[in-house]
Amino acid sequence: MTAKPPVVRAVPAVPQAAEVLRTTTDLPGESVDAGKGRVFPCDGCGADLTFHIGVQMLKCPYCGHEKQIEIPEGATVVEQDFRAMLQRMRELHDRGRQPEEGTSEVRCEACGGTVVFTGPLTSSECPYCATPLQRDNVHTAANRVSVDGVLAFQVDADLARANLAAWVRSRWFAPNEFLKRGVEGKFSGNYLPYWTYDTMTANRYSGERGEHYYVTVGTGKNRRTVRHTRWYPASGAFQRFFDDVLVLASRGLNRKLALNLEPWPLGYCAPFNQQVLAGFFARTYEIDLEEGFLEAKERIDGAIVADVRSRIGGDEQRIHSIQTQYNGITFKHLLLPVWLLAYRYRDKIYQVMVNAATGEVQGERPYSWVKITLAIVGAIAAVATVVGVIAAMQ
Repeated sequence: MTAKPPVVRAVPAVPQAAEVLRTTTDLPGESVDAGKGRVFPCDGCGADLTFHIGVQMLKCPYCGHEKQIEIPEGATVVEQDFRAMLQRMRELHDRGRQPEEGTSEVRCEACGGTVVFTGPLTSSECPYCATPLQRDNVHTAANRVSVDGVLAFQVDADLARANLAAWVRSRWFAPNEFLKRGVEGKFSGNYLPYWTYDTMTANRYSGERGEHYYVTVGTGKNRRTVRHTRWYPASGAFQRFFDDVLVLASRGLNRKLALNLEPWPLGYCAPFNQQVLAGFFARTYEIDLEEGFLEAKERIDGAIVADVRSRIGGDEQRIHSIQTQYNGITFKHLLLPVWLLAYRYRDKIYQVMVNAATGEVQGERPYSWVKITLAIVGAIAAVATVVGVIAAMQ
């Protein structure tokens, strides 16, 4: 099993992300400027401010002016009613209001150029003057679920690259050339859309508990111990609450890598504020709320099966049936920070993700089949040696 490399944690610590987000504008889900591209001018020189990870504030890249990010007093990220939102979306659909697709245009306020946003992309930069632009209306359209909260970037690109280098060095079965050369490419800072689901489950199960016992049979050289199993009926009922089951709401990304980025410090999410997005890419959801719950349900059901096996107990378990009710389902729509990087090795593209709140690295990598073959041959030889020693002692 491949050991995880040491991960360099972000400085400052995550709690600062919540402490610095204090604003009097940009309430969660509100449309501030009728869907125009958002820029935040510097009070010192007029250039555009971007979110600076190190100071957790908006900062001018030219004169260094800093601006505090603030949220309204008492504002928090709250759970929303899942079934009520589904009903609302169906009503909008019945009235002919379809989700926005395709492209839209945003005019750059800095140079006057027009930027085309395609599909789910909601934040970019002007290709003419590199001004950060955001398409706000995708968060606030009546036929879209608003963003409830955002977790600010804590890990900057340099720290992400250091963690990536450590991750590369720890890939024992990677080709030596890959280990020596490392990963070359440009990180892209992205806020990815996630759903989180809470639910209280009520579960009834029936099955059997198997308990092993051993019987000695045969005589002489044929004498041996045989294992048998006695089965007893088992049934019961229990409740289990699931909190913040995460589902990535974007397609086209490696979902296994995204899953392995967990856990996230979701307790430090702040109410959605567009200023935190300044200078980064942000995507809106492509997997809708109802489809997302189906994926969350798979994770929940898997945990319930494991719980049932534990409750049945014994040495083995047979599960005949599990009946589950999902009560009080709530959700949140969050934007979580990820550094993305795609690199090429011998004409094949690999993807890397870095959790920009914790520094955790997950990625695809090439394998050296020579190393793997040698490891297998070595393991077989070691087993053969042990067997030979035991046989010689008998």
